[in-house]
Amino acid sequence: MKLNIVPARTGVQWFKLGVRTFLKQPLALSGLFFMFMAVMSVLTLVPVLGNVLALALLPGATLGLMAATEETTKGKFPMPTVLLSAFRAGRQQLKSMLILGLLYAAGFMLVLGISATVDGGKFAHLYLMGGAMTPESVMEPDFQMAVLMAMVLYMPLSLLFWHAPALVHWHGIAPVKSLFFSLVACLRNFWAFTVYSLVWLGAFIAMGMVVAILAALIGSPELVTDIMFPMAMLMAAMFFTSIYFTFSDCFDSGTGDTP
Repeated sequence: MKLNIVPARTGVQWFKLGVRTFLKQPLALSGLFFMFMAVMSVLTLVPVLGNVLALALLPGATLGLMAATEETTKGKFPMPTVLLSAFRAGRQQLKSMLILGLLYAAGFMLVLGISATVDGGKFAHLYLMGGAMTPESVMEPDFQMAVLMAMVLYMPLSLLFWHAPALVHWHGIAPVKSLFFSLVACLRNFWAFTVYSLVWLGAFIAMGMVVAILAALIGSPELVTDIMFPMAMLMAAMFFTSIYFTFSDCFDSGTGDTP
């Protein structure tokens, strides 16, 4: 396995490949993504424990979506069982993926714990226990600061785990080493990932603007609510499809030194 350093413009290519691949199998890939979201949503209905379990399963579930993308690139139809790819690759792979999931859950809980020092745990309690988010609570400076702090702290966590599930699954890298290699790959390809993020951000904003303009032209404000959520889910499915290409371009298999 060898680390590749790609130019900044590759970020645009990742976006294009994600969209094109999704359009090859839109029903299958969107269906798998909705299954993934449904399972995560059901788990989060259980206070605290359900959220922790969902976090622990997230790396493996993300790998499942990447495996579905790989199947699509090979001209195959991704079946629902592909979502379990991370947990069907053998005992050692299963153990490594579970360790990775526990590390991710622990890292996310640490982020919530640090944010709790700002607002007394209001944001963390809302995330773990659920409940209604009132306009008054959202406007509280401490709550907003806690959300902002959680977002900032989550960035390095996401870099650590961005490539880690794929490295564990396809290259047999140990969980802790996979975190290090993932972070190095993201940092060494910083500008490509920056362009990639900005392009996807622009795509989501453009989608929202198009929906809002259509609603205004039709004269139906309710249309924004009715269409925005399913459109956002489809865009998210395309985004998850594109993740596979960020990995396949940053690493190649074969003999050679590890990063």
